[in-house]
Amino acid sequence: MMTDKIVENTKKLLEKHNQNHLLTFWDQLDTTQRRNLLAQIGRLDFPEIDDWVANFVRVPASAQIKADFVPVRSYAPVPADAEQELKYDRAVELGAELISSGKVAAFVVAGGQGTRLGFDGPKGNFPISPVKGKTLFQIFAETIAAVSEKYHARCPWYVMTSPLNHTETIEIFRSNDYYGLDEEDVFLFQQGTLPNFSFDGKILLADKAEIACSPDGHGGSLNALYQSGALDDMKRRGADFISYWQVDNSLINIFDPLFIGLHALDKAEMSSKAVIKSDPYEKVGNFCLLDGRVTVIEYSDLPDDLARKRCADGSLNFELGSIAIHIINRAFVERLNTGGFSLPLHKAVKKIPYIDEEGSLVEPAEPNGVKLESFVFDALPLASKSIILQTLRSQEFAPAKNATGVDGVEAAKQMIVARAAEWLESAGVSVPRKPDGSADCLIEIAPGFALRKDDIKAKLNRIPQINSGDEIYLV
Repeated sequence: MMTDKIVENTKKLLEKHNQNHLLTFWDQLDTTQRRNLLAQIGRLDFPEIDDWVANFVRVPASAQIKADFVPVRSYAPVPADAEQELKYDRAVELGAELISSGKVAAFVVAGGQGTRLGFDGPKGNFPISPVKGKTLFQIFAETIAAVSEKYHARCPWYVMTSPLNHTETIEIFRSNDYYGLDEEDVFLFQQGTLPNFSFDGKILLADKAEIACSPDGHGGSLNALYQSGALDDMKRRGADFISYWQVDNSLINIFDPLFIGLHALDKAEMSSKAVIKSDPYEKVGNFCLLDGRVTVIEYSDLPDDLARKRCADGSLNFELGSIAIHIINRAFVERLNTGGFSLPLHKAVKKIPYIDEEGSLVEPAEPNGVKLESFVFDALPLASKSIILQTLRSQEFAPAKNATGVDGVEAAKQMIVARAAEWLESAGVSVPRKPDGSADCLIEIAPGFALRKDDIKAKLNRIPQINSGDEIYLV
């Protein structure tokens, strides 16, 4: 209930923390708007916000980066010797056992919109497959269904949205009948938000009665799992391991027995997949060791001299790039949330629309404020143990982040076709090629047909002859 006393106490609180401008338009608001604004203010932790302003908003981002980090080693895509070959075999067996027993849950971070793809709607609803035009969500759902069938398991899928797309994402899943999955096995929930700030530390207003907020970053996913009840749902099901990925990767191998098994064998709490960077400045995080713990340094924070540094064999010193694929123990996420969520925040200088002192909406042409976010890889050094499995970019990493160019839609589609062609050729199927070596056809393999290249040989009788210019869909 809104009383004069509550309003007066709110004014005193805001004045104490130098945020009294949030009530600038109070006299222009109706009762509902006033109640909503007070509720937003009541959810803010002002002592914590004072700390954010002092340590992030007003501090250069570079000041947060330590410099005493070194490269880190990883498991190779194929075993290096006979001893490791035995370990890989044990890992695959254990990983398959954990999947079959329902111990592994799928978790996709899908809070983004398709704006950079030139698409109006949640990024997960973007049509990406080269022949059938399946959306990212559909590809993931079909993969989960195929894994469930192969391993005779019930594999739950957790989908984190954001306030930007939560309602629309729910409707997408409902209208597509959850892509054939049991509705009870699909858990959709929102990530949290953090207020946006001007450079002087003032919280910005998006409207006269609305605080400007943004999603709290992919690191916030680990808090959202806890707050939403998703972790409790996993625990009820007996799922101990979380397979984490981001929504723009169409080639994701969601349930990889080798990765899951190595993680479990080594008793890790959070593990990662990596690729060899395509160049020193590729826009991926850099795996390294800091104080003896696995850490990721963002590409923008790695000094140029270190980014370019090479080993005696010509390889990059910091060659392992983070592709946002992790196995995370459920118990580890629970521990991170005990006594308050504990991941550090990062500062991002952005163009943030806001309401000025006259009540007019300003759409800035240049960066005018600060968004704060947490990164999921910042949980790595908090884990008791963390392993890295190097994988092949061509097999597992085709992000569609942009409409064109690097990490563009067309490049992702080409990688889907290229992987399908390579899988078929590995089984002895002839695939027509162009002079540049690329496939002279479009090929799409449904997850139900093959989850990995080894599945192809058992289905050779279902594969037609492929000619130049053909569009082939294997299901």
